[in-house]
Amino acid sequence: MELGITTFVETTPDVHTGQTISHAERIREVVEEIVLADEVGLDVFGVGEHHRKDYACSKPAVLLAAAASRTKNIRLSSAVTVLSSDDPVRVFQEFATVDAISNGRAEIMAGRGSFIESFPLFGYDLQDYHELFDEKLDLLLKIRESEIVSWKGKHRASIQNRGIYPRPVQEPIPVWIASGGTPESVVRAGVLGLPLVLAIIGGSPLQFAPLVDLYKRAATQAGHDATKLTVASHSHGFVANNLDEAVEQFFPPTQQAMNVLAKERGWAPYTKQTFDHARSLEGALYVGDVDTVAEKIIFLRKNVGITRFMLHVPVGSMPHEQVMHAIELFGTKVAPIVRKEIEEWEQENK
Repeated sequence: MELGITTFVETTPDVHTGQTISHAERIREVVEEIVLADEVGLDVFGVGEHHRKDYACSKPAVLLAAAASRTKNIRLSSAVTVLSSDDPVRVFQEFATVDAISNGRAEIMAGRGSFIESFPLFGYDLQDYHELFDEKLDLLLKIRESEIVSWKGKHRASIQNRGIYPRPVQEPIPVWIASGGTPESVVRAGVLGLPLVLAIIGGSPLQFAPLVDLYKRAATQAGHDATKLTVASHSHGFVANNLDEAVEQFFPPTQQAMNVLAKERGWAPYTKQTFDHARSLEGALYVGDVDTVAEKIIFLRKNVGITRFMLHVPVGSMPHEQVMHAIELFGTKVAPIVRKEIEEWEQENK
């Protein structure tokens, strides 16, 4: 069971003061958060790509490269790379560079992107949303497989027998498929034999168990060993010294950030009732003290089949010291509980 952290490098107004941290300061804070996550023994840290004012990181590879030289063991991933609006050649080159700096710890998490600001920014038509991803994923995987590439597509210039450099330390460098939970996306990941990341941020995580089964069936039918494929979740959460403290610190900024998205996307308002329901054992919010968060992750592993869990913290801007404390608790307290129980459970079920 792998455990890690994801962030979107948020720069939303502080819910108490109304002040907004600068992009530069928040980027520096995230580097410190990655360093701490490495020090407390977490397995992976993922950084999301966005192109809007309330998220500071538009190039995860650059931020991850800064952290690579200051860490020793933690894996460094995008979360996600919006592959549809990027150039697969540049994506590969950037992460191969991170892989070199980190000596083999880089990963690419490729997705279509639930945020669409990058499409008009880089001149892509949203009507090509699905086609762009399929085509660019095909090119990325061809570059990963071969140093010399010949390729022809519709939305990017063709490549004729050209070398793509640098090559990564890892051969092949891991490429994950990020999915919001559609059957089509999990089948694609299974057919390609790629690890799968599910954004489990609402409803009941148990609803994702059939998708994990579908993914494994698709992989098996395509000739892959499904037992060797990793299924990850990315879920909102926060760990504090006790439950009351966790709720008091995490709910206000989360509500503020979620209601901005709710207004943009036509969702229902995010209420305290919504929050409290999601904190239940079968809810998708991992907020509470050490034992509560550990129990929910163990429940997810046993009932959904998740083998890598990534806690997304924070959702809306929070004081850096609170985020650092949550990461410390997650690595030093939550992770040992989860790893021990899952190891014992797997031994019993062999």
